[in-house]
Amino acid sequence: MNSDVARARTCRRHRTALTAVLTLPLLTVTACGTSGGSGTPGGIDQPSQTSAGTATTGGSTGMPAPSAPSASTAPGTAPAPSTSGGTGTAAKQIRAAVYFLHGEQVSPAPRTVTAPATATGAVRALLAGPSRYESTHSRTTAIPSGTTLHSVVVRDHVATVDLSGRYDDGGGSLSMRARLAQVVFTMTRFPSIHSVRFELDGKPVKYFGGEGIVLNGPVGRADFEDVAPAVLVESPLLGDTTRTPLRVWGSANTFEAVFRLKVTDTTGHTAADVRVKATSGTGTRGTFDVTFPYKAARSGPGLLTAYYLSPKDGKPVTVDTVPLTVNR
Repeated sequence: MNSDVARARTCRRHRTALTAVLTLPLLTVTACGTSGGSGTPGGIDQPSQTSAGTATTGGSTGMPAPSAPSASTAPGTAPAPSTSGGTGTAAKQIRAAVYFLHGEQVSPAPRTVTAPATATGAVRALLAGPSRYESTHSRTTAIPSGTTLHSVVVRDHVATVDLSGRYDDGGGSLSMRARLAQVVFTMTRFPSIHSVRFELDGKPVKYFGGEGIVLNGPVGRADFEDVAPAVLVESPLLGDTTRTPLRVWGSANTFEAVFRLKVTDTTGHTAADVRVKATSGTGTRGTFDVTFPYKAARSGPGLLTAYYLSPKDGKPVTVDTVPLTVNR
């Protein structure tokens, strides 16, 4: 009897030891799979806060552009209000451009808008008018003060822009065409928008202003070629800070598609003067995208000048100028 008891005790000790050996690896696996105090199961990838719900700049900035400079290096850049709606996720800020007038022709200026309502933000920034910096560089607007935006609806590459009745108050045919062009160029800077349909206080516009400009359908940039400069520099924008090499892109409609770009620094020294050829010209607007080095004598306020040589006498004819901050 005593030997039977002894054998039973020995078996129980063996079973206890075996159970401990089998249990130990399971406890080890459980511990390794626990994030230290985070409450999130280990081994599961969690999306970062910055990647969740953020919009990309693709399809929102028009043609390819260099990285946006900070507000401190781009005078005229207006920060947009946050539209995060209390979700705790920062609103995505996107660099856009609005089109004012330089003389009697459109000229882009930088703005910052908030995604996803980038088109709406751009129109509101346009209606706010030029900044003080832009005004000192002769940028103006033909849009009457007090014009407000009701809505922007984009469908099938057409933006329907509903503005207040103030938009068509006063001005002759040149002013009317200029203010229409300002909205059209601002909207079609976005590659997803090809043309614009206008409404005033919710009613479609067929004839605009006292001059009776016909708007019986969507209009695009080609409908306002007379309001566009022969060389339209889309980037760099007014007030941008540049470094060598400099990338310049935009569109042009010059004789045989040829023109020149000149960079001068704060001393008036010509840092670069290059010949450029667009994809088309002589009555047909083409595009250009060039990168070239420059050599500035000193960093500071500078100027990008687009000009062409007159086919009649060979003299330079200035088309447009873009004030910049030129770095060596």
